[in-house]
Amino acid sequence: MFQLRFFQTAHGGVRELAPRLAEAEADVQRLVEANMEALLGVRFLASEYGTGSVHAGRIDSLGLDANGTPVVIEYKRGTDSGVINQGLYYLSWLVDHRAEFEQLVRERLEATAAAQVFWSGPRLICVAGDYTRYDLHAMSEHRRSIDLVRYRLFGRDLIGLETVATAGGRPAQGRPERRTRPVRSGCERIAELAKAADEVLLGLGDGITKVQRKQYSAYRRLQNFASLCPPQRTKVHVYLSLDPGEVDLVPDFTRNVAGLGHHGTGDLEVRLRTERDLERAHDLFRASYAAA
Repeated sequence: MFQLRFFQTAHGGVRELAPRLAEAEADVQRLVEANMEALLGVRFLASEYGTGSVHAGRIDSLGLDANGTPVVIEYKRGTDSGVINQGLYYLSWLVDHRAEFEQLVRERLEATAAAQVFWSGPRLICVAGDYTRYDLHAMSEHRRSIDLVRYRLFGRDLIGLETVATAGGRPAQGRPERRTRPVRSGCERIAELAKAADEVLLGLGDGITKVQRKQYSAYRRLQNFASLCPPQRTKVHVYLSLDPGEVDLVPDFTRNVAGLGHHGTGDLEVRLRTERDLERAHDLFRASYAAA
């Protein structure tokens, strides 16, 4: 049940906007495909992609997420018990047709993106009006990376998305216990700081998936909310998916890197040199997690 309520303010009063489903499944698909990167953090590649005569089907949407992971997206207007199995069927096809998918990326994006497609854990995202307890159980039985997203429309121009469940990543865990670490110096101390940052990011809440790339680790709910780079000699870089313009930047701690080349994703750079830096970064980590 979608719990978020919207109210329109006018003439000193408020009017509640009742949630509703789309008129047709195709309406949801068109809306998401036209705004896929903003809504799901996925770059759009193709719509109604044919799977050939053997599979004899059409994938609703194909995309590539911020970590280079292939994504199959399936839509349902309301509740449909077959959405997960249908999506998994197409996900299996995708894994068996890697060269075809990479060629699609090369045509729609660029050769660099095609060369960096990350096949460890292709994703299935289901966007539907709702899910049943059987859907949630079926998802937990699979080892694939699956995100169940519930949508609702409000008024004429508002859409709400809620991540109902995520599977295929690290098991959900609570906030890590604070431990007293031995005082170390140099590279060992920075390595310990990077490990502590990893624990904090994974402990922010449920449904976090860690994606390990060669040059960074991404932390994802539906979208990336943080990227942790390997420790340098004196500092650790964390990149957050927050608007730097809405953050009070602190010299030598936070920096706007929008438009600047760096590993990982996110426009807000956080530099960690001490455990005190990590402590004061907690609020920024939580804000990025909440927005993902």
